[in-house]
Amino acid sequence: MKPTATHITGVRTVSIPVNDQTAALDFYTDVLGFTLLRDHPTPQGGRWIELAPGGDNAIVTLEPATPEVTRGAIGIRFTTDDAEGAHVALLAAGVETDEILRWPGTPAMFAFRDPDGNNFSITETA
Repeated sequence: MKPTATHITGVRTVSIPVNDQTAALDFYTDVLGFTLLRDHPTPQGGRWIELAPGGDNAIVTLEPATPEVTRGAIGIRFTTDDAEGAHVALLAAGVETDEILRWPGTPAMFAFRDPDGNNFSITETA
């Protein structure tokens, strides 16, 4: 394989800005079921928190938000084998969740928000 000019070979983590790392950690592990990989203090007074959303190699970090951070369009799209089941589980947990979109030729998907207002979607892979 030919190396790229920048030597970049992939994406290791995606960071999510959060206002309260402890509350966010509870949401992502207890409600979404992510696996905690690492939780260590940083010299800046925060924590380096790494989570795995599933069986793939993607890692999510929960970064302390700064005043200039804004929330907007969906930046991370998670996957599921069962959009209906995921939708029901999030609604039952009190998560702000949109209706499932079902378009011809497109997998079922829906948007949801974490307690900090970050927008995500879940797309069915089956």
